[in-house]
Amino acid sequence: MKTAPFGSWKSPITSDSIVASTIGLPAVTLDREDIYWLETRPNEGGRNVLVKHTPDGKITDVTPPDFNVRTQVHEYGGGAFLVVKGTVYFSNFADGRIYRQTPNTPPQPLTEESKLRYADFILDWKRNRLICVCEDHRKQQSEPENTLIGVDLSQGTVEVLVSGSDFYSSPRLSPDGNRLAWLSWNHPHMPWDSSELWLSHINEDGTLREFKLVAGSPTESVGEPKWSPDGILYFSSDRDSATLSDRLGWWHLYRRTNSGKVESLSTIEGEFAYPHWVFGISTYGFAASDRILCTYSQNGSWHLASLNLNNKELQTLESPYTNIWCLQVRHKGEIVFIGGSPTETTGVVSWNLESKERKILKRSSTLNIEKGYLSVPEAIAFPTEEGKTAYGWYYPPKNKDYTAPTDSLPPMVVKSHGGPTAAASSSFNLKIQYWTSRGFAFLDVNYGGSTGYGREYRERLAGKWGIVDVDDCVNGAKYLVEQGKVDGKKLAITGSSAGGYTTLAALTFRDVFQAGASYYGISDLEALVRDTHKFESRYLDKLIAPYPEMQPLYQERSPIHFTHRLSCPIIFFQGLEDKVVPPSQAEMMVKALQEKGLNVVYVPFPGEQHGFRRAENIKKAIETELNFYQQIFSL
Repeated sequence: MKTAPFGSWKSPITSDSIVASTIGLPAVTLDREDIYWLETRPNEGGRNVLVKHTPDGKITDVTPPDFNVRTQVHEYGGGAFLVVKGTVYFSNFADGRIYRQTPNTPPQPLTEESKLRYADFILDWKRNRLICVCEDHRKQQSEPENTLIGVDLSQGTVEVLVSGSDFYSSPRLSPDGNRLAWLSWNHPHMPWDSSELWLSHINEDGTLREFKLVAGSPTESVGEPKWSPDGILYFSSDRDSATLSDRLGWWHLYRRTNSGKVESLSTIEGEFAYPHWVFGISTYGFAASDRILCTYSQNGSWHLASLNLNNKELQTLESPYTNIWCLQVRHKGEIVFIGGSPTETTGVVSWNLESKERKILKRSSTLNIEKGYLSVPEAIAFPTEEGKTAYGWYYPPKNKDYTAPTDSLPPMVVKSHGGPTAAASSSFNLKIQYWTSRGFAFLDVNYGGSTGYGREYRERLAGKWGIVDVDDCVNGAKYLVEQGKVDGKKLAITGSSAGGYTTLAALTFRDVFQAGASYYGISDLEALVRDTHKFESRYLDKLIAPYPEMQPLYQERSPIHFTHRLSCPIIFFQGLEDKVVPPSQAEMMVKALQEKGLNVVYVPFPGEQHGFRRAENIKKAIETELNFYQQIFSL
C-alpha cells in the first residue's frame, strides 16, 4: 500500500466512469407478463426513456429518441406514463402533451398543444378515457389551477371531473369501474402535513356524485390509495389512534370496510409510506384479496414484508435491500421494485417469493468496482440540541491501495439532504464512493425534519428550518470529531436545494465548517416565497412562519442578509432554467461574497433545471467540487 495524505488518493471511481456507466431508475410498472421501467440517461441529455422487459429476457427501448417521458406537474413530476395491454400513454417533456403509443405505431399526440401539464394516469376502461391530474398554466397572472380530468381517448378532449382544491393526486378506479378515489390538499399545507382521501360514485355519463371524505384532517397525512381485488379501499395515514397511543405519528396502512369503518392494519414503529414529493409512489400491492406485500422503513432502512389481512399479522421477509422504491406486485407472489443496498448498485429487481428466484433486470451502473475501494455506511445516532437525538450514515475513507500517514485524520464532507422533508439513504451511491475512495470521510445526515422516523421527528423542523437542521449537521460533525474519526479543521458541508439552504445557513450562522458547496441552494427566503412554484409556495408557512406577517423572521434566517458573518470559501452550482430555486438565489449571494473579497466560485449550467441531468454537467460539478476542497484543505 502507498502512503499518501487523506483526500489525495487516486481512485478508479472517476467522474468519467460515473457519468458513462450510470443511469437513473425512477419508476417501474407491470403490464401482463411484461415489465416496464424508466431510465434517465445522462449521456442522452438526461432524457427519460421507457424500457420494456419481456418474459424471454429481451430488453428494448419503447419510446423513440426524440421523446422524453417526463412531466412537470408540481415541477418534481413522477407518474409520467401508463401501460395497458401493450399501449403506452405518456407525458412528453418538450411540449407537455399526452401521447399514445401502440406496439405497432410510433407515439401519436392525444391532447392538443397548450399550457396544460398531465400526470398520474389511470385508464377508465368503461368510458374509454384516461383520468389524471392536470395543472393549468394558461393564466399567467395567477397560480396554475390543479384539477382531476378525464381525457377522451377518441377525441382527445379534456373534461374537468374534480376541482376546487389547490392540489390533487392519485386518482384510483375501483375494480368494477364504478367508484373513484383520490387525494387532495390545500395551501398552506404540504401533503405530508395534511391531506384528504375522497371517494365518489361515477355516473353513466362519466360525471361524479356523492363525494365522501374517507380520511384526512389538518393534522393527518393520507397517501397512496389502492383498491383490493375485491373492491376494498386501502391507504396509508399517520392519524392518531387510541389503539396505537404509544406509537403515534407513523404512516401505517389502513382500509375502509364496506360499512364505511376505517381500521388500522399495522402496529409496528415504522413508516409504510414515502412523503408525496412525486407522483407514482408505490409501497404496497395485493398478492391476493387477503394478502398485501409491502415495504416499510425503520431507522433509515427499508424492509419487505407480507401482511395477512385476515389476522393483521405482519411477517418481515429477509432481503438484502435497504432502499426499496416503486414496489409492484403480481397476484402470483412475484414482486418487482427498484432496490439498492450499501454494497449493491440500485437495480430493477424481479423476485418470485414462492420459488425464491430473484433476478436483477437492470442496474443503475455497469461499473464493476472491487470491494477494497468501497466504504460501507455505518448508522450513527448522536446527541443534538434540547437533549434530542439525530441520525446519519457515516462513511469512513476506504481505498485498498492507500494508507494515510500515522496520526493523521481525514477531511470530511457533511451532506444535508434536500426536501427538507426527505431522507438520506444507505443505498450504494457512486458519488459518495467518489469521495471516500479518495480519502475523505462522508456524513449523510438525517436531521430533524427527515422522514422515516415518525411524524414527531418530521415536525421537529416546524418553525425551525435553518435552526434544527443546521444544529444537527453541526452536531453530527462535532460528534465524529470528538470520536477521533475526522479532522475538525478540515470539515466541509454540501447540499442541494433545501440542503443548499442548510449548507449556506451552517456556514453563515455557525463556525464549524471551513468550506461549503451549495447546489441550487436558497440564500433569500423572502425571494423564494415570492418567486417559487405553486407546489412549494406556502411550504415556508410551516417551516418558518406565515409571510408577510413574519417578514422579520424570514430576514433573520436568510444568509443573504448576514454575509458579513461569512469568512470561509464557498462554491455555488446552479441550473439556469431552475423554476424551483431560481438562479437569482445563487447569483445574489455570489455577488455579495465577491464584493467582500471571499474565495467564492460560481458554476452556472445553461439548460439545466432543478437537478443536473446532462453527463457533461454532472462530471464538471463533481470534479470542480473536489478540486475546490483539495485547494482549500491543501490536499
